[in-house]
Amino acid sequence: MRPEGVNLSSLIAERYSRSILLEDVGPEGQLRLAGYSVLVVGAGALGSSAILSLAAAGTGRVGIADGENVEISNLQRQYIHTETDIGRNKAVSASEKVRALNRNLCVDTYDTRVGCENAESIIGDYDFICDCTDSFSSKHLINDICVLTGKPFSHAGVRGFEGQCFTYIPGAPCLRCMIDFTAASGGEPGPEGVFGPLPSLLGSIQAAEALKYRLGAGEVLAGRVLGVNIRDVVFREVSFEKESGCPVCSEKPRITGLEPERYVCL
Repeated sequence: MRPEGVNLSSLIAERYSRSILLEDVGPEGQLRLAGYSVLVVGAGALGSSAILSLAAAGTGRVGIADGENVEISNLQRQYIHTETDIGRNKAVSASEKVRALNRNLCVDTYDTRVGCENAESIIGDYDFICDCTDSFSSKHLINDICVLTGKPFSHAGVRGFEGQCFTYIPGAPCLRCMIDFTAASGGEPGPEGVFGPLPSLLGSIQAAEALKYRLGAGEVLAGRVLGVNIRDVVFREVSFEKESGCPVCSEKPRITGLEPERYVCL
């Protein structure tokens, strides 16, 4: 549902004039974005640029989910937050920035972790999901629910100067086809260094994937992983296929491995 009193004609003609000039968007595409809903799970480093990009592009409804509070160490890479937000919930802080950027959007705020108890109900209410979390368990949970319910989503992860992203669409290989699930069974890694601009780049790509999927523009990264080494400015693409024994996207799907209580958004 859109906010009352929005003048869609004026909004399209003026605010999004540069997008409308694009052949792959036009007035019809901008209207499609106005009726689009995207959930961003994680309002941290990846989520900062994904959220702002989606809001600026005119995504009609943006959901923001995060159960953590802003810390001073976040500000080096989580650009949506400021010093005045330290100690505040990240989803609440990010939602305020979206409303300040674009008052014509609907913004849903989930100031809680996304775990087994609520993930399916939250995810099920959106057209596309951006996985901007930073834990194995959260990423596998989002993957499982999206695959089993037919929801497209964009995955990204960063460490140091390197990162990767890919997009799942129904019928394509999923995260478990790309990453051995046993990688998640050894526990979550501790804090690691991250070069500040890197997650901003990948979060923007996640938003672009979400927007392109709605517009039908070009090709999304389905069955392809884009790897980025920002230190040496190297981009690499690797294709991967569905695993016949995948516990989620094979002919006989099942969720195995992690105990439910370990599926927690960090």
